[in-house]
Amino acid sequence: MFKKVCLIVGAAATLSSCVSAKVYKDLEARFAGLKAENQELQQDLSQEERLRKQFEDQAAQLEKELAQATSERDDLQRKYATAQSNLKNLQDSYDALEANSSKALAENSKQNRELLAQLDEKQADLAAEQNRLEKMQRDLTERSRRVEELESMIAAKDAKMRALKDAISKALVDFEGNGLTVEQRDGKVYVSLENKLLFESGSWNVGAKGRQAVNQLGSVLAQNPEIAVLIEGHTDDVPYGGNGPLKDNWDLSTKRATAIVEILRQNAQIDPKNLTAAGRGEFEPVATNSTAAGKAKNRRIEVILTPKLDEVTKLLNDI
Repeated sequence: MFKKVCLIVGAAATLSSCVSAKVYKDLEARFAGLKAENQELQQDLSQEERLRKQFEDQAAQLEKELAQATSERDDLQRKYATAQSNLKNLQDSYDALEANSSKALAENSKQNRELLAQLDEKQADLAAEQNRLEKMQRDLTERSRRVEELESMIAAKDAKMRALKDAISKALVDFEGNGLTVEQRDGKVYVSLENKLLFESGSWNVGAKGRQAVNQLGSVLAQNPEIAVLIEGHTDDVPYGGNGPLKDNWDLSTKRATAIVEILRQNAQIDPKNLTAAGRGEFEPVATNSTAAGKAKNRRIEVILTPKLDEVTKLLNDI
């Protein structure tokens, strides 16, 4: 455009010498207009340059913002994909947990029912055991009462047997030292009378002194009707050599025991049911048969006095 104006101006200068003033002025006016137009165009161009640069800057900024937005979008997409994957994993885990929980719940419910059934059974067993223990306690209390009663009864019988022993010892005091002993052991009273106090050798007839001793013993027994009286005859180991109906020492010991029973039966206050005669022969010695003194001790009558234990036996059976 500027070149065009210069050409026009040059042409105008060349022609000014050969054209009229009017034409020249027209050309000059046109030149001025063109010059103004050129200036305006220059201004427009500068304005366009500024706008272009502004647009380019804005475009660069927009491209930068676009790149950033794209990066943020890509990052969000990655995070979204990760979140989606995590969500799926969580959902799978939840589904598995729910399935397992349902199975576990069903299993626990079954176990709970079984435990409740066992608990009910245990409670029933506990109640039965409690009842059994209470019954045992009642039985124990009753048995303790019976044991105390039994102990009291036994103590009373022991005391009575001691009193019986003392009474017999007192009644037979005149015969002590003459082959007579009285002792208490195992709840019984044993009265031992050697044959020298009662019989002649090989005989079962009781002498006067022996009869006196047996009668005095009988007077004590008559006052104790609850006492069982066992009369045992014993011999030494010398074989029986006498004549008559006897065959051996066993027969002799039985005859002698029976002879004592017959004397005691003469006391009307002694119940014959309480009397028992037994022959032991030479088979229960209390001393050696190798000496004369030992043989003398073995030849004896033993009166064994035993309290009747019917009440004690009944208590023992009830315990």
